[in-house]
Amino acid sequence: MCVSVSDLFLCCLCVADLREIVFVIQSQSNSFHMSWAERQRADLLQQTQSLTQTPPPVLLLHSLTDNEGDWSILPLLPYLSSLFGKNSSWLVFLEEETNVKVTKLLQALRKFDRRKEWFLGKPLHDEESTIIHHYAFAENPSIFKYPDFSAAWALSIPLLDRLANKVRDDPLKSDFTIDLKHEVALYIWENGHGPRLTAVPELCTEPEHSPTAQHCATTLRRPAPLCGEPVKKEDIFVAVKTCKKFHSERVPVVKKTWEREASLLEYYSDHTDPSIPTIDLGVPNTERGHCGKTFAILERYISDAVPKTSWLLVVDDDTLISLPRLQMLLSCYNPSEPVCLGERYGYGLGQGGYSYITGGGGMVFSRAAVVRLLASDCKCYRDDAPDDMVLGMCLNALGLPVTHSSLFHQARPEDYSRDFLAHQVPISFHKHWNIDPVAVFNRWLKDESVSTSPHGLNKSTKEEL
Repeated sequence: MCVSVSDLFLCCLCVADLREIVFVIQSQSNSFHMSWAERQRADLLQQTQSLTQTPPPVLLLHSLTDNEGDWSILPLLPYLSSLFGKNSSWLVFLEEETNVKVTKLLQALRKFDRRKEWFLGKPLHDEESTIIHHYAFAENPSIFKYPDFSAAWALSIPLLDRLANKVRDDPLKSDFTIDLKHEVALYIWENGHGPRLTAVPELCTEPEHSPTAQHCATTLRRPAPLCGEPVKKEDIFVAVKTCKKFHSERVPVVKKTWEREASLLEYYSDHTDPSIPTIDLGVPNTERGHCGKTFAILERYISDAVPKTSWLLVVDDDTLISLPRLQMLLSCYNPSEPVCLGERYGYGLGQGGYSYITGGGGMVFSRAAVVRLLASDCKCYRDDAPDDMVLGMCLNALGLPVTHSSLFHQARPEDYSRDFLAHQVPISFHKHWNIDPVAVFNRWLKDESVSTSPHGLNKSTKEEL
């Protein structure tokens, strides 16, 4: 076969560039996510085989160190700098669903001087100031850009090294990790002293085979790995936390929207109301934190008082959720493993803290996880302690992982970037503040074909999940 001089030159460039790239897959330690990340790693290495005999490093984030905070990236930067700061040019971060065309990615990176500080990605911005970003840039929220992790994002090694030194010299102080992509961008920007995110058009979130993705170096894998039939609704026990003052305000919204999709559901309150009906667990209502009530729910779940199921879903009375989509997602997880699933937040991760599932978006537990939790010495230090954070401390003490899904949302749709939600089929949102919750449910979470399809979800929704 005849190879042109230009093709040969391009191939030599690719080999040189590949040796200078480190891929970091933002993987998780749950068995489903590990297998998905390994698949992605194998695909990257297969692509590079034809380009070089020495493959680039492809790292799985969950396996790098024993530090619980590695998923928040910033605590890991000194480690990555020490390993790759001298012999590499780029650190490229990928989420598990990110599909990469290696040669196109190399061509995109070649446009940037590797000797300078670069922070590259597909930019997102806020339409309005939002609680999940601590109302940052309230006067002009759209001015600040942060990366959509699904499209991949990259740091040049000079920037990595400077950030690593900063982390070493000035330990991370932020208490909460809420929206990691925004917080990473803020840390790098450093109040205007560091680089802003540079948009790279080749980093995309279009579906892998979309006609509009011809120029893209990254796309999203769709459909997701096939995990079998959706979990039966009879195998999910739903616990709704409420209180007397919300019986007439919030509970009717649950009944108008998603309650009908639940086979096994109970409302837990500080007051027995047969018309709903609610169950009083004997725990007084608290204005802040519901640890006592949540632990009472966990105890009830493994007792003979309710049917035995593989999964427990705990939600607030102002959570909006699609149970059919949850059924589809749970088909990917093994209930015999201790699974704790939802939107992951972090507390004190730079100082040896812990991760937790934020309660408003819904907390999903396998029966195995609940049994392990209750068999331990972990308890509420007060009834009004934050239940999700106490559970996170317990899981951390037990060495049980918290599994993140970006399809759960602690806030309203208005609190997230439009472009971020554009490539999701969300499972949940939270809060009724300043919205019509029924309208929000109908727009974002209702699947018209759920009732008529024998498999619960239509094909397009399955592919999105």
